[in-house]
Amino acid sequence: MRILVTGGAGYIGSHIVLNLLNMGNNVDVIDSFCNSNPESLKRVKFLKSKRNNSKIKLFEGDIRNSKLLENVFENSYKEKEPIEAVIHLAGLKSVSESIKFPNKYWDINLNGSKTLLSIMDRFKCNNIVFSSSATVYNCANQKDLLNETSNIKPINPYGATKVAVEDELARLYKKDKKWRISILRYFNPIGAHSSGLLGEDPFGIPNNLFPLILKVGLGEIDSLRIFGNDWPTNDGTPIRDYIHVMDLAEAHMLALEKIMEFKSKFLVLNIGTGIGSSVLDLINTFEKVNNCKLDYVFDKRRKGDFPFVVSDNTFALKILGWEPKRNLEDMCRDGWNWIMKNPKGYNKIN
Repeated sequence: MRILVTGGAGYIGSHIVLNLLNMGNNVDVIDSFCNSNPESLKRVKFLKSKRNNSKIKLFEGDIRNSKLLENVFENSYKEKEPIEAVIHLAGLKSVSESIKFPNKYWDINLNGSKTLLSIMDRFKCNNIVFSSSATVYNCANQKDLLNETSNIKPINPYGATKVAVEDELARLYKKDKKWRISILRYFNPIGAHSSGLLGEDPFGIPNNLFPLILKVGLGEIDSLRIFGNDWPTNDGTPIRDYIHVMDLAEAHMLALEKIMEFKSKFLVLNIGTGIGSSVLDLINTFEKVNNCKLDYVFDKRRKGDFPFVVSDNTFALKILGWEPKRNLEDMCRDGWNWIMKNPKGYNKIN
């Protein structure tokens, strides 16, 4: 199969592309490199299994550029191997940045997706796996696991753009049943490829917990700020569902294969482990596995945080025959291996 991956050079995208190639698929990648590095795809090529002849082709640009998208699809037709499906990851993903620049997020995340869907339809490619997020849920009073029917009410523009794209996909499906659509709501991807050659390389100061942990481990940041130790949890720190990025990557191909079994399909799946770990659980596990010490300080609660955000992944386990293979220790070990081998990230002087 020939598959287009938008945002395929990013943290999650690069791991997905590697998995697709190793399963024998040819992959086209579109990436603007606004928050990624082309070096990741060079490493993907290096890591790719030599047992198959799968190929990767890169197109640099923005998914809002309809001409670029047309060229990508036209190229696949010229090569007599039309793109059959799209895994759509491209977009901005910082919650805090989305609050500062909401219009930018609406333009790139929603309008970019609409442009992509329009071009896909023109080229009769109606199979898509969309990268959504657990931020679509309202977890204000949540004490139970979140399932796919839990309350959808995001509290930030980033989450709202994800809901808007989900709604657009639902509208398309309702209008024309030729579409086969899978929406994957990610929880908290962390870790890295076990080789240490692929990992998360955020630009600037990271927004997420795990990259900050890595920077504290390296000594680039003196201490980690934990926002609140008075949450209604066992140790007072927020509980999240952390999933290894490779488990997440593997779920995408299974989701695509599942919808391709049908003439028409609309599928929404939580992709998480179903296991909650507090911030202190993550820190303690990281210290134990990697034999290092992390300094941290408690700060006041951060606006918009919730005490408990953990997936009910029962539906994904049942529908996809998928289950996470890697635990929190693996995530911590692989993440540390990545940063130790690449303390300055991709393509930089180490």
